[in-house]
Amino acid sequence: MARPEVTGKKTTQKADPPKYRRKPHSMDPNLLAMSIKAFCALHAISEDQFYKMQREKWGPVVMHVGSRTLISHEAAAEWRRSREEAAAKEAASTAA
Repeated sequence: MARPEVTGKKTTQKADPPKYRRKPHSMDPNLLAMSIKAFCALHAISEDQFYKMQREKWGPVVMHVGSRTLISHEAAAEWRRSREEAAAKEAASTAA
């Protein structure tokens, strides 16, 4: 295929990159409240697993702020504590 300069066709120019980039989700573990996506990323679980935990009533306590669903830092810490206790109880029952 001939080059555009030879055939007289216009050369294609690369499109300009977008002027604005979407702000990435904050994954700071010290936030007072975090989104479900941030909670899942910080705890290395999928969002599907999060919603399964909520359906089965062993997920963290959530709060609704306007149209957003957030998880407070304290609720996440309490959830981790309860999961550790449940794991310890299960380990003790299987060892006995």
